[in-house]
Amino acid sequence: MPKAIEINGLTKKFTQRGEVVAVDNLTLDVQEGEIFGFLGPNGAGKTTTIKMLLGLIFPTSGTASVLGRPAGDIEMKRQVSYLPESPYFYDHLTGGELLDFYARLFKLPREVRERRVDELMDLVGLKNDKLKQLKQYSKGMLQRIGIAQALINDPKLLIFDEPTSGLDPVAHIEIRNLIVSLRDQGKTVFLSSHQLSDVELVCDRVAILNYGRLVRTGRVLELIEGSRTEIIAEGVSAGGVDQLRKLAPELAQKDGVITLYHEHVDEVNQIIDAVRANGGRLVSVVPQRRRLEDIFVETIGGLEGGRRIGSFNELSTGGKE
Repeated sequence: MPKAIEINGLTKKFTQRGEVVAVDNLTLDVQEGEIFGFLGPNGAGKTTTIKMLLGLIFPTSGTASVLGRPAGDIEMKRQVSYLPESPYFYDHLTGGELLDFYARLFKLPREVRERRVDELMDLVGLKNDKLKQLKQYSKGMLQRIGIAQALINDPKLLIFDEPTSGLDPVAHIEIRNLIVSLRDQGKTVFLSSHQLSDVELVCDRVAILNYGRLVRTGRVLELIEGSRTEIIAEGVSAGGVDQLRKLAPELAQKDGVITLYHEHVDEVNQIIDAVRANGGRLVSVVPQRRRLEDIFVETIGGLEGGRRIGSFNELSTGGKE
């Protein structure tokens, strides 16, 4: 499958106040037509990597290509869009004027511009706010118009940094669904986000960075797949409960209902047979999936370098890198 992004040994060092390695020998690839989650705590090197992919800063060593061209190539930039976490727009413009402005930068013909502006305003839920100045837009509305602006050139690759930041719950879901629809259209989405529940729902693969280094990568479904199974039963005899406790020590009993967990899927049938043999009735047998948040904390660790990483109240606010 063709690669939308290919990074080999990418390194960026800053030397203003002694040497700081922001990105350290990073190697990864993003396939065309997938949603790729780019994760890490604040200061992990995500934004620095994105800036190198866009040609805004240059690497100390290593290489990166985007859509088959060197990072920063002019022709590549025509096919890529980037939405930063806090975009700045000319707030005296209306939403429609802003999109028309960016369409002109891409030299779109007038009739194409007009149609494209109307389509995108409708797509992001701002159809009735086309004539409203951006200074009157809420933070969520600005996020929506930013996504519309990122789509103005019908890009092959979209790089989003916290695209759902500041959105109300309904808009949050709508934008998340929009990102999935972009993949369905054959576009590639490179998504940097602290909203790990969103990443888990929409991304095909993820990479986790820490202190500039790639520490984990893989398909989301494979990462969250677990072997732990929850079994709930009722009416099991006292002797049966003792037997089950030997099979699954993690067992709780209340009001005649037992809940137990077992780590080995191949032994679940043995537990089910024991429940039935001792007069019990199965209420549920549910495989337990892990959350991407659990994977993230497990990978990064609770304490590193004297600073706490594992607070998801902090992570989910989308603090700046």
